[in-house]
Amino acid sequence: MSRRQGSTSPLLGRRWIPVMIGILLPTLCAAKDWRSYGSDIASTKYSPLTQIDATNVQNLKIAWRWTSPDEAIREGKPDLKTFVNEATPLVIGGVLYTSTSMSQAAALDAATGKTLWVYDAKTYENGTPANVGFVHRGVSYWEDGDDRRVIYATGDGYLIALNAKTGKPIESFGNNGRVDLTKGLRRPVDRALYASSSPPVICRDVIVQGSTVLDAFAINQVPRRVMPPGDVRGFDVRTGAQKWVFETVPQEGSFGNDTWEGDSAERTGSTNVWTLMSADEELGYVYLPISTPTNDYYGGERKGDNLFAESLVCINVETGQRVWHFQMIHHGLWDYDLPAAPNLIDITVDGRSIKAVAQVTKQAFCYVFDRATGEPVWQIEEHIVPPSQVPGEAASPTQPIPSKPAPFDRQGLTDDDLIDFTPEVHRLAQEAVRPYDFGPIYSPPTLRGVIQVPGLVGGASWAGAAVGPGSGIIYIPSYTNPAILTIKEAKQGSPFAYTGSYAWGPSGPDGLPILKPPYGRITAIDLNTGEHLWMTPVGQGPTDHPLLKDLDLPPLGWNRRVFPILTPNLIIAVQAGKASEAGVSKWKNASLFNTEYHHPYLFAFDPRTGEQIARVEMPGNSFGAPMTYEVDGKQYIATPIGGGDQPAELVVFTLP
Repeated sequence: MSRRQGSTSPLLGRRWIPVMIGILLPTLCAAKDWRSYGSDIASTKYSPLTQIDATNVQNLKIAWRWTSPDEAIREGKPDLKTFVNEATPLVIGGVLYTSTSMSQAAALDAATGKTLWVYDAKTYENGTPANVGFVHRGVSYWEDGDDRRVIYATGDGYLIALNAKTGKPIESFGNNGRVDLTKGLRRPVDRALYASSSPPVICRDVIVQGSTVLDAFAINQVPRRVMPPGDVRGFDVRTGAQKWVFETVPQEGSFGNDTWEGDSAERTGSTNVWTLMSADEELGYVYLPISTPTNDYYGGERKGDNLFAESLVCINVETGQRVWHFQMIHHGLWDYDLPAAPNLIDITVDGRSIKAVAQVTKQAFCYVFDRATGEPVWQIEEHIVPPSQVPGEAASPTQPIPSKPAPFDRQGLTDDDLIDFTPEVHRLAQEAVRPYDFGPIYSPPTLRGVIQVPGLVGGASWAGAAVGPGSGIIYIPSYTNPAILTIKEAKQGSPFAYTGSYAWGPSGPDGLPILKPPYGRITAIDLNTGEHLWMTPVGQGPTDHPLLKDLDLPPLGWNRRVFPILTPNLIIAVQAGKASEAGVSKWKNASLFNTEYHHPYLFAFDPRTGEQIARVEMPGNSFGAPMTYEVDGKQYIATPIGGGDQPAELVVFTLP
């Protein structure tokens, strides 16, 4: 038997050792790393690490803390205010990469927290960024051999590429390391209205970048007639050259243009991807969760279904061409933009293997599609919804509702949804809602004010969901936080007849939530069957309230955003803090968010049952997602905390 035929030769075995190392080492290293915002470009939020498990998670201790370099800038500029600290770091090969609210980028030693470099994009020199001001969710990473880059877009609208080792701009990328994102769009863009806060997705050497566009309600209630377009673009990862543009509002001659009446397609803005995206490297497809068009709550100036607003759109990453789409909201009036990266997950339904994509929504639906074809896994039906009574409005008569899975949070408002811990509490809740309109989901905004359930922040939010390999189960955090949407005659000088505004609430008696609990939750759904497996509250909730403290209630959950990640034996979750009344002003001045540290814990749950295994006290609430990684045989969990009126930090836990 020749050596070419045989498989037992010692010589052949030795020859294959370096080959096998070359194959296996990157895979083993990748298992220890957290290489994308959602762990991978499929946005699974999953890590295979198991050193921290159900038997020891309660023993977690702080390994190190890192103070954002924003704090030093703010000391010298006391009028410079930031939003909360939302950046989730990456770890590749023992180096941690993160960003700050002011769009600085940094590299740290992932074991010790020692700063390796900081790059200051000086966003503050261009004024306060659009929408909610100085805020950023993280960076992306790309490598080809020794060419390793940190890539991200800034709050003042630049796409930046840095050398991952030195933090220096890549001179051959764009103009000395940066590309001006306000250029290359189909109409001129005012930088004050256009920004970026979420990291791009990088697939097949193409950077796919979305944007943040100032919401109409934030411009002192006098929106402009022409707003920046929310078009999504692809850039060459090596040169920064713009490769393609996907027009989220189809222009004349393009598919979907007929869903915009009059000249609305030519002037309507937003309809952007401000949140995270996902991609399938094998298919070469990117999945875009698209948001609401300008004037969020009044659509009389943009009649029609308004494609591709509030749609999940699959595009070819190399050409930017649409492969398929599904619109979740026709003619949106609720700010129900798609808030989170869709999760790519493989499932088996009725014996058929499906490479699926699951999109969670603010309105508490989970839509599931074949990610190659866009075919719904379960039937989605058009349901008749309430009409609008606002003059000039033309609400869609129907909205698409999936037959499976069932909603994962409360939808709409009836008397049965109001708190009823005691008869007196229920009566007071009835009085609180009496001044407003309310009804089933998709009840449109009114001149009197309609109570929206879920509210405009969810349901699900940009925290997104987590999925694991092989199980077909999705873990969806949501929170019950109603809002009041009110339509008003526009102020003098407005190009619109009407505009809209929102307020949180209404509040129940003595500040209690108006709706029945739970208020913050995680729901597990088996996407092989479409059936719910379990739901568990996150946080104790207001059980010690004077009206409730004698009732011996179980945990009710807090109505705060919950950020989950998944390992083989744990769901690890953190929960945002409580906004004070002063925090509401940030929607007007887009500069400051005031917080109170409110039950700041890192939670651990059993993925099989939802049982809370442990909670570990943290030095502050997390306003961004955690992640986990391993360095030198030790597993760590990192999460951002603070920001706004609190110090912005990265806190990293490990076992003692």
